[in-house]
Amino acid sequence: MRQRTIASHFARAALGGARRQGFDALPLLQQLGISPELLDEPRARIAPEQFARLLQSLWLALGDEYLGFGSAPSKPGTFAMMCHTLIHCRTLGKALQRGLLFYRLFPDAPDLTLVAEGERVRLVLNDSALWDPDHFLAESLLVVWHRLASWLIGQRIALEQASFSYARPAHGAEYDLLFPCPLAFEAQHSGLLFHSRYLDMPLLQDERTLKRFLEHSPADLLSRPDDGHSLSSQLRRLLGRDTARWPDLEAAANHLHLSPQTLRRHLREEGTSFQELKDHLRRDIAIYHLGRADLSLQQIAEQLGFSEPSAFHRAFKKWTGLTPGAYREQEN
Repeated sequence: MRQRTIASHFARAALGGARRQGFDALPLLQQLGISPELLDEPRARIAPEQFARLLQSLWLALGDEYLGFGSAPSKPGTFAMMCHTLIHCRTLGKALQRGLLFYRLFPDAPDLTLVAEGERVRLVLNDSALWDPDHFLAESLLVVWHRLASWLIGQRIALEQASFSYARPAHGAEYDLLFPCPLAFEAQHSGLLFHSRYLDMPLLQDERTLKRFLEHSPADLLSRPDDGHSLSSQLRRLLGRDTARWPDLEAAANHLHLSPQTLRRHLREEGTSFQELKDHLRRDIAIYHLGRADLSLQQIAEQLGFSEPSAFHRAFKKWTGLTPGAYREQEN
């Protein structure tokens, strides 16, 4: 219920390649229960499971795991076969090299390489040959390889930097869900920087666990935002424990062993605030219930701590551009 929702931008961006190929996505959206009007609202959000189903359906409908953004299609099953080629490697470094080598067998595949930088290593993406105006495929490739590598060794790889060859986009505020680390835009290359010690770690997965992993990947890797270890992520988890009794800033700071002033400063450095985190969590919980029709609008308002349904209506429209009633109508 407290999973972070996905900005409508990413759903619109995912559909860009299909539209470029003349694919009519309306029947597919109707089949998935995703309202086109909802996607047209810039502030709207969709549930992670909806986004995953959209990606999986697009891959099958287009017959292309690159969703129309690559120089040439990548047939469904290519990612799975790549995973099978690397699952028996002893270390993560060997596995990544084998996986990247696998994709180099396809001349038109996006170019990914591992570059050593002292004690760090950078996964570099050359996205110059992509038709990717919203950078959807470029961002997706970086997310998938990071989360695949983390899954292989059974622990989250801490990113030290995510760099992008383009200017900070309009949806830049969403990047903390994708890359919870320092960001660099207008860089020479797009890529991810992390410590090279991870490359020597043994793989903890095998054919058995890979089979389960591939039942939902790579769509699941893209639809599950990375909460990471940032202070804002810790605070969101704290707030989500009991939404019936929201802690105030002082209580939250005390729980995190910080002063209120220090908490405010750290959140400001991460580009957010206590109230914004609280509002985003309320928004995501509201979207969860509005999509399931398990509670009335008044019950949702009460659960989120609003004294009046009208206050909930105003807040929800500010967050998403739609009233709760309109959102529920488009979802069901």
